[in-house]
Amino acid sequence: MAEVLSKTNLVSSSWLHNRQRQSISFFPKSCKFNNKSPASCSLKLKSKASSFSFSSNSGFYGKSVVLQQDEAMPRRGISLSRASVTSSQTTLRIGKAQKWWEKGLQPNMKEVNSAQDLVDSLLNAGDKLVVVDFFSPGCGGCRALHPKICQFAEMNPDVEFLQVNYEVHKSMCYSLNVHVLPFFRFYRGAHGRLCSFSCTNATIKKFKDALTKHTTDRCSIAPTKGLEEKELLALSANKDLNFSYTPKPVEFEPVPAEPVSVPQLEPSHSTKESISTKTLMFPRVSEDKTLVASGR
Repeated sequence: MAEVLSKTNLVSSSWLHNRQRQSISFFPKSCKFNNKSPASCSLKLKSKASSFSFSSNSGFYGKSVVLQQDEAMPRRGISLSRASVTSSQTTLRIGKAQKWWEKGLQPNMKEVNSAQDLVDSLLNAGDKLVVVDFFSPGCGGCRALHPKICQFAEMNPDVEFLQVNYEVHKSMCYSLNVHVLPFFRFYRGAHGRLCSFSCTNATIKKFKDALTKHTTDRCSIAPTKGLEEKELLALSANKDLNFSYTPKPVEFEPVPAEPVSVPQLEPSHSTKESISTKTLMFPRVSEDKTLVASGR
């Protein structure tokens, strides 16, 4: 029993040394000892100091001490409630930053994903006016002009605006001969490409004039043209693009033959004289023959 008390004194002394930091004390919950099974003692954690109670017949006898933590009593300053952790996670979430070319987009504005998407968008537009906007994320002029382009798209809902990111589709822009930014191309119906130009925020009047000129009502009977034939061939020849194009066979229309009128040549004065002399000589020969015949 003295040995047991000495060991428990060591435990209590270590507890007193760390009491200010942990505020947790140990005391044995139950110690059992009998002749059949080895002695065992279990200790329970509590937030407050308590007295030790042992049975008179129990002892450690150099055996291991089993420590059990009471989960119903969380340790101070360490465990947090689930509600507080959840709230802190929700408040620390930061939304994804929106890119400048994605701000202010209208329903009639669309970003082109590939060369095939550009070709199909132009062909499916019909008689609508299509404005292709070539831009780059690192272009300061493109960024300054973007809010005004969004305003034009809002004021002209019948016009379709296609955005082509130069950094993503650099190879396609090379095939379309786009070498300056910002750059715009206007397409419509059977007319195909109407105009192409580059403008900045300072020369925005050029864009306004082109938009006013080509938004007039018109109807084309022929099918939609879209990109030009040489542009389609350049896209299909580019190995970096997954685009294929079969050239249309050239049909030769038969040209009706026009009647050729041959001018009638009038006889000259010399020909008239020769004809007249010939016609006058023949009667004389005939008269000589008649006279010879009668002389016989």
